[in-house]
Amino acid sequence: MTHEIRCEFGFESAHRLPHVPEGHKCARLHGHSFRVEVAVRGTLDPRLGWVMDFADVRAACEPLRLQLDHHYLNEVPGLGNPTSEVLAVWIHERLQPALPGLWSVTVRETCTSAATFFGAPNHEPRGGSQPGDTGDERAAT
Repeated sequence: MTHEIRCEFGFESAHRLPHVPEGHKCARLHGHSFRVEVAVRGTLDPRLGWVMDFADVRAACEPLRLQLDHHYLNEVPGLGNPTSEVLAVWIHERLQPALPGLWSVTVRETCTSAATFFGAPNHEPRGGSQPGDTGDERAAT
């Protein structure tokens, strides 16, 4: 039987979206109180009765939270175009080695706007250019 556990963390950051059309409000520097939900799927350990310790999930997330919190996201390597979608992939790729069974990462930039990346448990990082180098984002602020 498969179970799913979820942990959340938050960070405060500023960003701008460089590829949106001229005059788009997200082209201007602005910030969010981001919330991130990390979901891990797996089978219950028969002795412990859990998929994995929530503390281990939190510990894997903490270095990323520190890297993002109170930083200008456009200056973080790999986040040249820091949409919520790109952030979800960026976080997933960095958590994957530490979290077997990592299923999804949801980035919420407002209480009504979120993006979820569903990576397979053995998701391979994207090659070539850095994630976020192209693309647009909808107005979500």
